[in-house]
Amino acid sequence: IRCSVLVLAQILTLLSGSVNDLGVDTKGGGKSSAAADKVVEEIRVKGGKAVANYDSVEDGEKLIQSALDAFGRIGEILRDRSFARTSDLDWDLIHRIHLRGSFLVTRAAWNHMKDQKFGRIIMTASAAGIYGNFGQANYSAAKLGLLGLANTLAIEGRKYNIHCNTIAPVAGSRLTETVMPPDLVASLKPEYVAPMVLWLCHEQCQENGGLFEVGAGWIGKLRWERSQGHTVREKNQPMTPEAVRDQWDKVCDFTDATKPSTVQESLQSIVSVLSRVESEGEVDANPTAAAASASGINPTEAVGQKLPPTTFSFNHTQCILYALGVGMSTKDPDHLRFLYEGHPDFGCLPTFGVIPSQAAMMDGGLSSIPGLNIDFTQVLHGEQYLELYKPLPTSGELTSEATIADVLDKGSGAVILLDVNTYSGSELVCYNQFSVFVVGAGGFGGRRTSEKAKAPLPPPKRAPDAVVIDSTTRDQAALYRLSGDWNPLHIDPSFAAMGGFKAPILHGLCSFGFAARHVLTQFADNDPSRFKAIKVRFVKPVMPGQSLQTEMWKEGNRIHIQCKVKETDAIVLAGAYVDLHSTSEDSPENLTQGGGLQSELVFAEIGRRIKDSGSELVKKVNAVFGWEITKDSKNAAQWTIDLKNGSGSLHTGPYSGKADVTFTVSDEDFMEVVQGKVNPQKAFFSGKLKVRGNIMLSQKLEVILKDYAKL
Repeated sequence: IRCSVLVLAQILTLLSGSVNDLGVDTKGGGKSSAAADKVVEEIRVKGGKAVANYDSVEDGEKLIQSALDAFGRIGEILRDRSFARTSDLDWDLIHRIHLRGSFLVTRAAWNHMKDQKFGRIIMTASAAGIYGNFGQANYSAAKLGLLGLANTLAIEGRKYNIHCNTIAPVAGSRLTETVMPPDLVASLKPEYVAPMVLWLCHEQCQENGGLFEVGAGWIGKLRWERSQGHTVREKNQPMTPEAVRDQWDKVCDFTDATKPSTVQESLQSIVSVLSRVESEGEVDANPTAAAASASGINPTEAVGQKLPPTTFSFNHTQCILYALGVGMSTKDPDHLRFLYEGHPDFGCLPTFGVIPSQAAMMDGGLSSIPGLNIDFTQVLHGEQYLELYKPLPTSGELTSEATIADVLDKGSGAVILLDVNTYSGSELVCYNQFSVFVVGAGGFGGRRTSEKAKAPLPPPKRAPDAVVIDSTTRDQAALYRLSGDWNPLHIDPSFAAMGGFKAPILHGLCSFGFAARHVLTQFADNDPSRFKAIKVRFVKPVMPGQSLQTEMWKEGNRIHIQCKVKETDAIVLAGAYVDLHSTSEDSPENLTQGGGLQSELVFAEIGRRIKDSGSELVKKVNAVFGWEITKDSKNAAQWTIDLKNGSGSLHTGPYSGKADVTFTVSDEDFMEVVQGKVNPQKAFFSGKLKVRGNIMLSQKLEVILKDYAKL
């Protein structure tokens, strides 16, 4: 195992291993056994086994042999200079240690890993190698070289169960203390990197060829993105710089970008263009058109096409029928508001919003789209997203306009993303995204993913906060279909048998309705105005008469859900969630009217808390926080929270004293952080939240901002 001491300190307290460190200084000079000896002692104190090794990583065979002798199997420096001042020694020493050293150590271990049919290699790159960094040309080049080495090892080692991944860690160390403020170094502990490395080393981990940034407890995976590009030459015509200039915007347009992951995928576009230039003389911007034509699906023709508009007329009868179809009953008095038109709070269930929009597919609109030559008997409903912009009316006429948002190639099939906007007159009422899977329609050379897709999200890894079990009836599908889904798969036994089912199955959107109303009951007091959006992925069918078990996890205003068949424990809805509106009439969404700042509500609440318990807060915090709130890139407000002097105070506008730490953030991003929608560390590293002064004091903000739901 070759890891830098940066991440090895914690890892080797959990694993037996060989600790290698020359003990050089940050520039590669000197030598000491102290660093390695210290880590070995820590491991032994905690019950592990370890031996120290003081060889250079350039003596890879010696380093690996010391591990083999002890355990029987195997398990940095900086020279910052501006490019003009980088000497041959500065360049060569960095590459010898970081790139050549990694090569030699890995080569020494490689055959042992092949023989034992197992290996896990972690290359330690750097953000400097990924993005570049002033004064680190030598270091950046070596670290990105490690990524290229790792990618090739991942390919060559796959058949021997040798996996190779790359991390770009951010952690406090002898190296990073030269390029980071001391406060930040102290807060970025190696212990927040080591667990990631442990997982990548584990035999259960099947990740291979990945690149990860990791630090402060946050982990993110990186991948390449490439524009669709544009062909700027024709057969028997010279390719000119003027042609490149004229098409430059198209060359750099990342709309519908692709994400190639192999050399083969990268070259596919070039080879396809070359062959078509020579045979046809002129080509378009899409290099996958030939394969698409053969498969019957051509994304270039289909994406962006609009389906014929559809109109849906309804009254309270359809609303009540839908409520009955998704399991509501007069047995529950709370259900009467959706079942009785004379109820004072009579309303329409939010998920009824899928009914007006599904006519776009039910009426054969997809068959009118060029580039979608598909077998409609092979169409399955994969995922569904619904967002309401206002509570649904209980009667009226709604018009739906559908657009092909994207077409994806999943290999075994194609996925069509259909966006549907539904209007009452000119007012947008709701938005649906249907994700339709067409079995056997893949292989046309298209992209596998789309930024336009509303992604499913996994639930938290803890016990659910609420569980509701609800029985469907034998006639549930027969009842639900009366709301407009007339597919015989849900009523005709012989048709269901043709699809491989023993009996007609329940509509996926029926289970969808069950789960949504369970959330509405548990977390929104059955108030349809609280409902904002729902996303689900359909996994397995439900048979009418089975019981649905909805498991729910509350994370702020988002309720993650997972739905199972109770009798079989099979998951039927996954990656699902429901977003709710806040209960407060003064919610942030309403504060933007009239040009006010959303953050004003938060600071008003902070002022109230200081008034009630300022002395106690001063004892806990003992700091002055400055806030600069911007709107439309302009300074909009200034607040100072003084929890250092007297009983504490809140100031608006310029402050005569000096803040210990000052935050600059937009009004919108401030609310995202306060409401828990955006992690503060992520906001900081992405540049949305700027900090001046003692950054460590930001940890004390939790005392002031906790219980954000009450703000």
